[in-house]
Amino acid sequence: MNKLIILTIFFMTIFNCSGNKPDDLGVREGKLKICPDKPNCVNSQLKDNDSHYIEPITFISPKSEEKKKLKSIIANLPRTQLIKEEDGYLYYEFTSMLMRYVDDVEFYFDDTTKLIHVRSASRLGHSDLGVNRKRIETIRQNLFKER
Repeated sequence: MNKLIILTIFFMTIFNCSGNKPDDLGVREGKLKICPDKPNCVNSQLKDNDSHYIEPITFISPKSEEKKKLKSIIANLPRTQLIKEEDGYLYYEFTSMLMRYVDDVEFYFDDTTKLIHVRSASRLGHSDLGVNRKRIETIRQNLFKER
């Protein structure tokens, strides 16, 4: 076990697995950033035939209540940090346990359509083995349980 810990610390020191924080996230003209051409990102604002597409989350309560519920759910998930909060927007960093990879996760509350648009993307690597999609689906299920 000690060898595993030493190897993990070594690799974390040698390789910065967190990547650089993107400076182009957020909502621009009602849209979240599109996904790169890698399978480690999901986005609810893409066409449903796009491999990166994920269903947006519907909401029925006032935006402020839905936002509060969502923040509560995410607060109970491990290794999360709220980076930015605006009226209709939340931006979190999720960090993996072992290698400390960072995923950028955004939520845009569209009051007109009563949809929470989501984007979840890995900063580094090519494949995420479906982690970003699973994360959003887990959050969706937990939000529906809260209603």
